[in-house]
Amino acid sequence: MSRTVKGRYLSLAATGAALSLAVTLTGCGSLVGDNEVTLRVVAADYGDNPQNSSAAYWKDLAAGFEKTHPGVKVEVSVYSWSEVDAKVAAMVKEGKAPDIAQIGAYADYAAAGKLHTTDELLSVQTEADFLAPLAEAGKVRRTQYGMPFVASTRLLFYNEKLLADAGVIPKDGRTPWQPKSWADLEAAAKKLKAAGVPTPFALPLGREEAQAETMMWMLSGGGGYTDNEEAYAIDSAENVRTFEFLRDKMVGQGLTGAAEPGKTDRQAAFDAFTRGEVGMLNGHPTLIKQAAEKGVKFGMVPLPTADGTPQPAMGVADWIMAFKNGHRVESGKFLDWVYDSKNVTAFTRKYDLLPPTTSGFRAMEAANGGATAQLKPFLQALPNSRLYPVGKNSWAAVSESVKQNIGRAVQPGAQPAKVLEEIAVRARAEDKR
Repeated sequence: MSRTVKGRYLSLAATGAALSLAVTLTGCGSLVGDNEVTLRVVAADYGDNPQNSSAAYWKDLAAGFEKTHPGVKVEVSVYSWSEVDAKVAAMVKEGKAPDIAQIGAYADYAAAGKLHTTDELLSVQTEADFLAPLAEAGKVRRTQYGMPFVASTRLLFYNEKLLADAGVIPKDGRTPWQPKSWADLEAAAKKLKAAGVPTPFALPLGREEAQAETMMWMLSGGGGYTDNEEAYAIDSAENVRTFEFLRDKMVGQGLTGAAEPGKTDRQAAFDAFTRGEVGMLNGHPTLIKQAAEKGVKFGMVPLPTADGTPQPAMGVADWIMAFKNGHRVESGKFLDWVYDSKNVTAFTRKYDLLPPTTSGFRAMEAANGGATAQLKPFLQALPNSRLYPVGKNSWAAVSESVKQNIGRAVQPGAQPAKVLEEIAVRARAEDKR
C-alpha cells in the first residue's frame, strides 16, 4: 500500500515501515547446477513484526514454483519498506540489479532502459488480468513496465458513537451515515465540535502522507494532480476551490482541531481516531484493524464531493518490475506464478490489501464474512479509482514538494491559488527534465 498503506499507501506500506528485517529465502536450499538458472528477487515486507513477515509468503511461493519449474531456482531477499527502495537502487548502481524487484516505484528504471516491458514477460492471460486503472498507472509513454503487486483505495472513516452523541446519526446503531456533499461534511463537523469532540475532522497534511490527503481532496473537488492529457494541473480552478473550502470551512471554523494540519502526520491522526478523539478522517484499510483493536465502532463511506456528484476515489499500488538481466523467460514464468489467482488472494488476505487483478477482484468480491467483508467498500472503489502519476519520472520530486508546501494552503489568511501555483510551476519544470 507510497509509503495503498504512504504515497505508496504509505505506497501501501505503512504496515511494514517500522520493520528492519532482511531475510534471504531459497525455495529448497540446494546448490544450483551448471544448467540451472537462479532468479534473484527483492521484495518489501508488509508485516509489522517477525511473526507476520512477508518472508514466509515468499518462501512458500518460491518453493511451489520450483517444484513445477525444474532448472529454475528462486532466491528472495525481503527488506522492510524503510530500506527496500534504497537497497534496490544500490544494487542497480553497482551493476547487480535483481532479476525482479517488488518495491514502490518503477518509472526511473524504465526511463533508463533497464526494465522489460510486461508484454515481453507475461502470458497474454496474466497481462490481460490486471485491473485497468492499475495497468494504466504502470505505463511510461503508453508502454507498461510496472506490474501492480497490491492495491488500496481510501474511504472516509467516522466514529459511530461520536456522531450519534452529536446528533449526526440516530443512536439506534442501525442507520449508517450517508453524506454526499462537502456541505454534509461541514454540518456534521460543526455538530461534533458543539458536542466537544476535540477533532471533528482530522486533516493530516504533514510530511508523512500529505500527497495522499491532498489527492483525495483534489479528486473529491473534481480535480487532481493531472488533467485528462496527464499534464500536471495542480493549480487548476477545481483544486484552488478545494483548498479554499478547506481553508475557510474546515480549518477556518475550527473543525480540524487544535493541531495545525501542515504539522499533523497521518499515523498521529489514526492514533487519535483509535483513542476516540477524532470524529472523521480519511483512511486506508489498515485503520480497520487499528480501530477494532481499540474497540472503536466505525463506519466507512466514500469521501463526499463538492456538490454531491460522484468522483473517483484515490487508489494506490505497489509495483513489481523485471530488470534486463538475461533471464527474461524465467522471470516471466515466475511472474505468471506470482499472479496466479490463488497466490494473489493468499497475500491480500494476509495483509488486508486489495488484489491488482480481475480474477483476484472477483475472488474477493465473492468471499463472505470476516475481514474480507470490511474490505469490500475499498474493493468496490478500486476499478474506477485514480492513482498517483507514478509513470512520470518527476513524480517523486513533485510528491516531496507537496509534502513540504501544501500545509500552507489551508492556513488562515493563506492564498491557496498562490501555493498551488508554486507547486505546479516546480512540477512542470521537473517534468521537462
